[in-house]
Amino acid sequence: MVTRENQIKPPATGDAKAYSDLRSDMVALHRATLSLFSDLSLEGVLRRVIHAARELSDARYAALGIPDNEGGLETFITLGLARDEIDHIDHQPRGDGLIGEMMRTGQSIRVPEINDHPLSVGFPAGHPPMRSFLGVPIAAYGRPLGQIYLTDKLNADEFSLEDQRLIEMLAAHAAAAIENARLYQKVLENENELSDRNEELGLMYSLATAVSSAMDLDKLLEVMLQRVMKLFHAGAGEIFLLEEQEGVYQKAIHLGDAPQSFWDVDRFRLGEGLIGMVAQEASPRWTTDLNSDSDYLRKSVLQSGFKTLVGVPLTAPGKVTGVLTLAFRTERVIQEQEQGLLGAVGAGVGIAVENARLYRQARRVAVLEERERIGMDLHDGVIQSIFATGLTLEYARLDVQERAPEAADRIGKAISGLNKSIRDIRSYILDLQPSRISTDDLPKALERLTREFKANTLIETDLMIEPEAVRRLNGSIAADLFHISQEALANIAKHAKATRTWITVRETSEGTVTLQVIDNGQGFEMESAPELLGHGLSNMGERARLFGGELAVVSSPGEGTTITVRIPSEPVN
Repeated sequence: MVTRENQIKPPATGDAKAYSDLRSDMVALHRATLSLFSDLSLEGVLRRVIHAARELSDARYAALGIPDNEGGLETFITLGLARDEIDHIDHQPRGDGLIGEMMRTGQSIRVPEINDHPLSVGFPAGHPPMRSFLGVPIAAYGRPLGQIYLTDKLNADEFSLEDQRLIEMLAAHAAAAIENARLYQKVLENENELSDRNEELGLMYSLATAVSSAMDLDKLLEVMLQRVMKLFHAGAGEIFLLEEQEGVYQKAIHLGDAPQSFWDVDRFRLGEGLIGMVAQEASPRWTTDLNSDSDYLRKSVLQSGFKTLVGVPLTAPGKVTGVLTLAFRTERVIQEQEQGLLGAVGAGVGIAVENARLYRQARRVAVLEERERIGMDLHDGVIQSIFATGLTLEYARLDVQERAPEAADRIGKAISGLNKSIRDIRSYILDLQPSRISTDDLPKALERLTREFKANTLIETDLMIEPEAVRRLNGSIAADLFHISQEALANIAKHAKATRTWITVRETSEGTVTLQVIDNGQGFEMESAPELLGHGLSNMGERARLFGGELAVVSSPGEGTTITVRIPSEPVN
């Protein structure tokens, strides 16, 4: 209840100006404090505090310092100095003199002349001269948060007691605003960390799903690489997979901003380059010195602005199945937590890759088993029936030969047709059945191949192999020569209509090893070879090219066909 005694009386006439000034200051303080809470970023709050302090105190210069809990300042923000003036100052305040005294006591300091104070240590070199000083601490619950520094009161020789009280009230509001900004920043950090953990869990779930699914290998690599690049914020990524037969790591996929792959080569052996080192050590590696630490690196990677390269092994039980590489445009240091995550990702992707390969192999085996079953059914059922029919016709032909020569002639033609059908079906079976012949011993492998070819096609086949020539061939080239011979015989069975075939492996006078497959069949025009032989010739040529050899084909209608493969004197594996 308001009574006459406790009503606020208007000020006396002499105090009217002071009352008006005080009211104006309170309004300005109210507006300033409201502005502090309009920005939730810590840097924005600090900037608003220093602007408000300068305007409320009518100071020429203002600054705000955040202590580092070690006697110095972690952050120092100034207002009123030009950029070139700041650049000429030798160093920012170190927490000595009046600033250090405020840190120790937690009390405000107001002096008319800075240099006259007994605790003053002066200014660093290049610092502009300053005279009057007002320093006010910012604290919350007895805990120091920062300090406001004001110098050179305008239109007066020093800061007044009213200035000090006004800035102290501002400091109280600033403490709340700073605490609020820090809490908000911590919430954002927690949200970002939670988001990262969710991304990690999502990636782990994808890996678990991929391991238990029958996803195609190419699709798996694309999905996994995209997820890993997104999780680690990488600009580009690649995956190299182990080709076990050759013992090398071959590039399988490249994604991201880099215009080309990272490396000048697409294949790395164990211990060769960053890819080979990661595979050999089975642990992540990274480099931030791309100019000197990474051999085989394309110059375009550096020109694109990439600064860090990280390699991660893709592991499965007992082996490294591949290497995943990430490129970053910043100097990226891999933290301990990230190293553990990279190891888990490498194991997950490695197992998923192995699973996809096994699934692909299972499908291939299923197809081969089905083809073999069809071949066996043809051989055991259809051929035997045709053969029995042929025998019956043969007996009938002998029986009627004397009585009906013309009928015997027609029966003979029917028998020839049946025999041709048998040869065609055997040729089809030969093409269907996968070869289960070991190529570790080339002479034995070719002997078995020719026996099966002769049994299935009834074509006479001669094989001649020089032991010295075989000794000059390593295992992989011997296997390729076997497959070239197999492809050539399949073409003869399907197209040549030959009655005899010759296969030779010999050493020439020039020191080269030569494989020749010759038939006395109908031959063909060389210009029409692709249409007649499908992919057979191209497959043989590609195999020869891979080990540094060359393929030559000579044929003409009615003259048979000669296929020659020459291996250089120092064959390339």
